[in-house]
Order: sequence, then C-alpha cells, then structure tokens
Amino acid sequence: MENQTFVDWDGQIISLTWQPYEQLKASDLVTSVHGYCFFDGKLVLVQVNGRGFNVPGGHIEKGEIPEQALRREIYEEAYIEGDLAYIGAIKVDHSENERFMENGKYPKIGYQLFYRVDITKCFPFLRQHETTARIWVEPEEVPYVMNDHEIALLVLKEAVANKKMGSTIE
Repeated sequence: MENQTFVDWDGQIISLTWQPYEQLKASDLVTSVHGYCFFDGKLVLVQVNGRGFNVPGGHIEKGEIPEQALRREIYEEAYIEGDLAYIGAIKVDHSENERFMENGKYPKIGYQLFYRVDITKCFPFLRQHETTARIWVEPEEVPYVMNDHEIALLVLKEAVANKKMGSTIE
C-alpha cells in the first residue's frame, strides 16, 4: 500500500498523503485531529451520524491546541480518556481539485493529525453528541468495519506498532 491516494469527497478529488511522525511547522494548517484508541488490544470505533464507523476525532475549536481538541473529541464521541502519542499526519492537498474554493472552509493544503491513544478511563456511552454507537474491534477486523479510505489502514498499522504496555480502565 502506498502512502498516497486520491479520494472523492462530495465530488471533489483530493490527494491524501500519510506522513508518519511528520513534525509540522507552526504555519502548517491543521484541520482536524483523530485518535486510534486502544484497550486490551482492541480499537474503539464510533458510529457518527450519517458516516458509519470510524475512529473518534474532529475539528480543532478556536483557542485549542491539537491535544486538547483530541481529548475533547474522544470524550464527546467515545466517552473515553487516555494517554496520547503522536503518530503522524495526513496531508490533505486540494491542488488538483478542480472544485476547490479559495475562500472556502478548508485550506488548499491542510493536515489531519493522528495519535495513538491508550485508554485509561472508559465512561458509560451516553449518545449525547454526534455518535450513536461505540464498538470494540480487533485491529485485523478494522478493514471490514471502518468506513474510510485506504490510508486509514496505514495509520492503523503505525498505531498498532506504537503499542504502549499497561493501560487499564479504572
């Protein structure tokens, strides 16, 4: 599997490039953060309204740093807390997107940051936000359950390789 692919997001063709452990500059535009969250060797996936199962994550709100945003997102979507380890970024490049809008919601080149999360606390799943289900999946089953592009499997591979020992749920 290559580190780059093209995806069709709502009729727009966008280049995605996985960059493991890429250290971004302050001027790089981070558009979202995502966590591959593990406990006892299993990955938590959440079902987001209208988008199927995926890892928890989302956009950074004004005034947040990426790690704060991820902690908020994994709690809001999966009702978990954990230890974060940065594993890389996906470069989202609209340079070849004929429908790209210069003053639109997203930059021409932006980044999605990815972390491995070793879960330390799991709370009751309350469905108070945008997710309707939380499931625990063996990593090898992810391609059959997660609704995402092939680069997501490269990120999963890196997250599994970055295993931290000793996570427990209180």
